[in-house]
Amino acid sequence: MTDNSEKMPQEFAIGSKVRVIALPNYIKTAEPMPMLRPPDLIQLGEQGTVLDRRPGNYWGIRFANGSFLLDSQYIESLEETPKT
Repeated sequence: MTDNSEKMPQEFAIGSKVRVIALPNYIKTAEPMPMLRPPDLIQLGEQGTVLDRRPGNYWGIRFANGSFLLDSQYIESLEETPKT
């Protein structure tokens, strides 16, 4: 029996709302030439809108203070999932 301790990356729909659930040590701007910025530009619990998906499991997200790239482990969807 194999142990799959790694979680599968979450998928988010473009335009969906997400919330920050953890802060990385730094954040990248979602510009053509990303820059590293301090994480205090966004707050825990802050909501944003998914702009696009980037390589490496990063998501472009627009927040009040700008657009940043965050890994899916730092965000959760605010959209309700349909019950099957």
